[in-house]
Amino acid sequence: MSALSGVGVGRGIAAAKVLKMPEPLAPPGDEPLAADADAELGRVRAALAEVADELTARAVAAGGDAQQVLEAAALMAQDPAILDDVQARLAAGTNAERATWDAYAGFRDLLAQMGGYMAERATDLDDVAQRVVARLRGVAAPGVPQSDQPFILVARDLAPADTATLDLEKTLALVTQDGGPTSHTAILARSKSLPAVVGVVGLLAAVADGQRAIVDAKAGTVVLDPDDASVAAAEAERASRTTAASAPITEGALADGTKVPLMANVGSPEDAPAAIALGAEGVGLFRTEFLFLGASSAPTVEAQTEAYTELLQGFAGKKVVARVLDAGADKPLAFLNDAHEENPALGLRGIRALRATEQILRDQLTALANAQRATGAELHVMAPMIADHEETAYFVALGRELGLTHVGAMAEVPSIAVLADQVLEAADFVSIGTNDLTQYTLAADRQLGSVAGFQDPWHPAVLRLIKLLGDAGAAAGKPVGVCGEAAADPALAVVLVGLGATSLSMSASALADVRAELLTVTLDEARARAARALTAKSAAEARQLASHPAG
Repeated sequence: MSALSGVGVGRGIAAAKVLKMPEPLAPPGDEPLAADADAELGRVRAALAEVADELTARAVAAGGDAQQVLEAAALMAQDPAILDDVQARLAAGTNAERATWDAYAGFRDLLAQMGGYMAERATDLDDVAQRVVARLRGVAAPGVPQSDQPFILVARDLAPADTATLDLEKTLALVTQDGGPTSHTAILARSKSLPAVVGVVGLLAAVADGQRAIVDAKAGTVVLDPDDASVAAAEAERASRTTAASAPITEGALADGTKVPLMANVGSPEDAPAAIALGAEGVGLFRTEFLFLGASSAPTVEAQTEAYTELLQGFAGKKVVARVLDAGADKPLAFLNDAHEENPALGLRGIRALRATEQILRDQLTALANAQRATGAELHVMAPMIADHEETAYFVALGRELGLTHVGAMAEVPSIAVLADQVLEAADFVSIGTNDLTQYTLAADRQLGSVAGFQDPWHPAVLRLIKLLGDAGAAAGKPVGVCGEAAADPALAVVLVGLGATSLSMSASALADVRAELLTVTLDEARARAARALTAKSAAEARQLASHPAG
């Protein structure tokens, strides 16, 4: 019996045999074209059509969010620009497999250079290319293995097209060698309530198909070849955790009765019913980008008012924290900022981009104020990427001018933590976005796999910045919430409360686990865990120190 360690996602546990994702196909060789170019083009055309049909059929069967992911992948297989590129390469004497591979690689590199959301689509292109080349070779495409029995899925990483159609009746847990706590796989695991451990160094070399394992997300471990007693204990704990997760929904609170409101992060009004059903006490992060992304011009005040009103009505009588448009960097919008920037993550994004095109910001704040008046909801509005008091004062003054009553700042830039006392002189509240705060604190692009190990909100540097914000909020008598992925980690949620967080917002599927974990500690115990984590010299040590009783 041996154990591997990584970053746990959630607090679930599972015991089963391992099934490994097949490794990607090897790149085609450079052999010159030996057949007729037109005939080979026909073969490629047929392969593209077959892959598109397969992905479309899977999309219809999957439904929901998975359907959208797979339909987008099907469109990538039908893109005429790809076929034109392949045709040109065939005419130049490249063999069909290599021509297809290189055509997709060219488009992939283009998307990867754009970063963020578009870079994620590059992963989808890789998946489509693999499927098409597999058709040309007459072999099965790499993908999630099929099984009649429940299994633990082990992979280098997972493509969206694979994760979108996971059979949750058979897939008990996910383990990946790559990725971090904010990776696609981690986010999927949280959304599906699947136990997962990501970023397991040496995983693929250490694990074999059919090997028995225990995945413990809470501990962040993968135990290989466990004995029967360990498996029985894991299965009993799994049953216990399932029972706890299905316990009656109550307000978020600690064991001593200290209230900690548990809110949901939502991306559109359609997300509201599911969040409420899972016990969300409000919305801690309403991402308003859904109205802007993909649009050729900014939506009208009327269109925005309608959408915001719909969401606020779904949370009548509850607190809703809306973030104004967060664009730039990984979410470029031509009508907001069309200037080319070598390093857009450190450029005109967030509040900076909105100030540069203030009418878009004014229209959005006007629409939010209209929705507030129409519903009587407790609407709080914040701006992204606030760096200091001056930016805070500007945004708060503009919000007040346009009729908003609760105006605050999102803490994602380290400078806002250093100047937290000044910021809270102007802001009504602060909400901490741990994803970007971690990225900027540790200079680690959260979309870049090579530095995924740095993208960990348990890092003591990040925790110390959060404490500065929590302390400043307590001194000013103003709320400081957390709305990043960190809040969905039950163990870290306890530490965040100990650092001064007054509310936590997360993916709705994580609410039950966090609610259960908070009920195991008092405020004094949460503060003690936080204090121990602050003394750590690494993220891993912070986890360890926070997980054990003092002494």
